[in-house]
Amino acid sequence: MTVIALRRARVRHGPLEALHGVTLVAPGPGLTVLLGRNGSGRTTALRALAGDVPLSGGAVVWDGRDVTGVPAYERARRGLCLVPERRAVFGSLTVRENLALTAPDPARALDAYPWLRPLLERRAGTLSGGEQRMLALCRAFRADARVVLLDEPAQGMAPAVAARTYALLAALDACVVVAEQRLPPALHGRPAFVYVLRRGAVVFAGPGELGRSASARRP
Repeated sequence: MTVIALRRARVRHGPLEALHGVTLVAPGPGLTVLLGRNGSGRTTALRALAGDVPLSGGAVVWDGRDVTGVPAYERARRGLCLVPERRAVFGSLTVRENLALTAPDPARALDAYPWLRPLLERRAGTLSGGEQRMLALCRAFRADARVVLLDEPAQGMAPAVAARTYALLAALDACVVVAEQRLPPALHGRPAFVYVLRRGAVVFAGPGELGRSASARRP
């Protein structure tokens, strides 16, 4: 089991504070969902967990250890994988070359998304948005990470592919933290713990179905 958490975390972007003392805990194996509109702080919270943005206050705690000062590349070495919303693949490399960064055997990596098999020699930058998300997730699934952080992982995917994506995420033996604007239909009925963020603060924390209602009511 692994647990990653923010403790009263504050993040500033210049004169503006993006997170106002946010506390959240994500245990694994399991799925934690950060819900909120653009500007709510959900992406900033993911990046803070990954070490991609510095805290101006508070702490990041991983398995009981304060890792606030640990750089992003060292967190990655320790088993943390971040899949951002944008620029999650190397556009100038082919699909095969992208996969080779984490999986020497592309055939095994493509078990998650066989739709990418005919595209192995295509440059990743020429793929559709949904195809690029599949490629980024193939790499994440093969990274054997203990903590997987994903910003809108199913963006641009057909509903059936999005459902497969969340089934694969739910089956990972890892702490999985996902940022979404709304609770995805593919998560309905699946165990997940939800945090709803609004204007840089947590306004709700609870099981997935309750989080769906809380998110729907937000102004």
